[in-house]
Amino acid sequence: MKVIIDDKIPYIKGALEPFAEVVYLPGNRTTPDVVRDAEALITRTRTICNEWLLSGSSVKFIATATIGYDHIDTDYCRNAGIAWTNAPGCNAGSVAQYIASALFTWALKKSVKLRGKTIGIVGVGHVGSKVARFCEIMGMNVLLNDPPRERREGNASFTSLKQILEEADIITLHVPLNMEGEDATFHLADETFFHSLQRNPLIINSCRGEVVDTETVITAIRQNTLSGYIADCWENEPEIDTRLLEMVDLGTPHIAGYSRDGKANGTMMSVRAVSRFFNLGIDNWTPTGIEPPVNPVIEISGTGRDEETILVQAILGTYDITADDLALRTSPALFEKLRGDYPVRREFSSFTLNNKNVPENTIEKLKHVGFKVY
Repeated sequence: MKVIIDDKIPYIKGALEPFAEVVYLPGNRTTPDVVRDAEALITRTRTICNEWLLSGSSVKFIATATIGYDHIDTDYCRNAGIAWTNAPGCNAGSVAQYIASALFTWALKKSVKLRGKTIGIVGVGHVGSKVARFCEIMGMNVLLNDPPRERREGNASFTSLKQILEEADIITLHVPLNMEGEDATFHLADETFFHSLQRNPLIINSCRGEVVDTETVITAIRQNTLSGYIADCWENEPEIDTRLLEMVDLGTPHIAGYSRDGKANGTMMSVRAVSRFFNLGIDNWTPTGIEPPVNPVIEISGTGRDEETILVQAILGTYDITADDLALRTSPALFEKLRGDYPVRREFSSFTLNNKNVPENTIEKLKHVGFKVY
């Protein structure tokens, strides 16, 4: 048995070597010649798994260590008898941490408070649900939009996109990229979307670049239709539009889900999926060697501070988004390198807060976010 693995997938070396010949390659070197005699691929979004790559190969199973799977031609795979799986929810905590840091950084820049603001969450899957919980803890008014879930579950918890466009101070996008059909999301944020905005909101895109029409958002920024725009995802990655990069409040190289925790989860889910498909007997495999935070203990003080200031101190102590913004602005041509060499980032649960005079109700909120508090 031969398995081709993207060499940027961490913590996986040694997992499948007892069962297979394992070849580690960069995504752009995963070619038809390479995969011809392979039974399985473990990949990321940069490898397009389509007829060109797979035709005539021995591939029976593809695991992508990512939430998204629009890089897999699922119709071709179904017709060719190739099974596939993704890793839903693997980096939800990482993206929620990214959104938290983005929101607080933007709020500090604008000298506004988030408590009481209305946030519209478009797409309420694993990621959107975690973002919603964080925003509720923050004391924000949360509007949820997810048409597929609404059809399945009823409309009690959901609202229309129209209402969000009219009422939200902040809109954050967490939808998959669907090119067509009832739930198409390609250029969801188009001219009609921006013309319908009533409150000059901040908009955050950390799902897929093609969900937002680049030319239209550039026009909206120029016309002051928005109070801000934060982009982690871009059309035509890695060749991003530098005009938009110059305009955004924060711009990062598609790394919202790149915490070590999220990467480890994606790796774990992929290895377990391969094990189940090929009956390898390592269905409970877990990764090891996950790097600890550089500074795992954060000092927080409640003396003379309101609750939001305390939360800012804790959240930004785990992840300062401005470093990623600066790196991309400095070298946009290094978009892929910035992703591939992304430094260690750990999620809230890897940090301990050393509490001094913080009110108990604030401590409880920090624990709900995921921190350990002493």
